[in-house]
Amino acid sequence: MQTMLEFETRGPGLYEITRDVARVVAGQGDGLLTLLIQHTSASLLIQENADPDVQSDLTGYLSRLVPRADDPSMRWLTHTQEGADDMPAHIKAALLPVSLQVPVRDGRLVLGTWQGIYLVEHRDRPHERRVAAHFTPDRAAG
Repeated sequence: MQTMLEFETRGPGLYEITRDVARVVAGQGDGLLTLLIQHTSASLLIQENADPDVQSDLTGYLSRLVPRADDPSMRWLTHTQEGADDMPAHIKAALLPVSLQVPVRDGRLVLGTWQGIYLVEHRDRPHERRVAAHFTPDRAAG
């Protein structure tokens, strides 16, 4: 079963999408869910969902690790025509996963107690992002 999920972002940050993803597998039994974000300037991540400081600290760290192209330390970049946030967004997406696999048991995501699934937006302005979801049922469980 394949499904396309769509999300709106408001700029850089982690956007929890766990509930939307969980609806894809609800009632599906056991299997494996694969997610793929269809963009080169955003990522997917499984991360703590209990303390929002974790998300803001990760966003801050990524900004310090890969500053905007108009930062003097990034003057070596050549792909700059799409804005000062574009090439750094591609670099961040190259460092973080763009696909995830999550086991499913009895139609529920098998995540840890404090884990959530996040769309990580690396661009400065709002975007509409698409995540392809593919559920593969466990044939041996049936």
